[in-house]
Amino acid sequence: MKRKIAIGITGASGSLYANVLLQKLQQIESVELAVVMSKNAEDVWQFELNNRDFEHSNVKRYGIHDYMAPFASGSSSFEALVICPCSMGTLGRIANGISDNLISRAADVMLKERRKLICVVRDTPYNLIHIQNMEKVTLAGGIICPASPSFYSLPKTLEDVAATVVDRVLNLLGLQSSMYRWNETE
Repeated sequence: MKRKIAIGITGASGSLYANVLLQKLQQIESVELAVVMSKNAEDVWQFELNNRDFEHSNVKRYGIHDYMAPFASGSSSFEALVICPCSMGTLGRIANGISDNLISRAADVMLKERRKLICVVRDTPYNLIHIQNMEKVTLAGGIICPASPSFYSLPKTLEDVAATVVDRVLNLLGLQSSMYRWNETE
């Protein structure tokens, strides 16, 4: 049986992270993906990556206000939601229980059902409100995974840099990844 994972993509800078995440997840046969993007996410993707490859992805896409999406309900079998990148606006809405679109609704579902919610926050620096919202989401059971790349693996390209964060997300999902492990030979 395939593991069902939803991906939310917001308008925060960092479309490369979402692109690398989608590419890696699509290579895992045991995963069924569903994607929802905000309008700002589409615009930022076009600006940052200079393409609209998200339109041609072979994963099921849902509109930002499509509350008929299966992962908008706790009765669905979706086990995780990764919001990558996660804007501070989206994080704030999640932290305060405001389900005004499919991404924040799906996050609410994951928290209330005690399923995995991973927010790949990209903004920097953080103000006190951001930190308090991260605390609220963490206390509610979510995982804050800042898009802070590592350089131990000596990445050669921007995609390699993004993969250091994405591999950590895959690890948090319990999926195999080629994640560099400090001072481990295998």
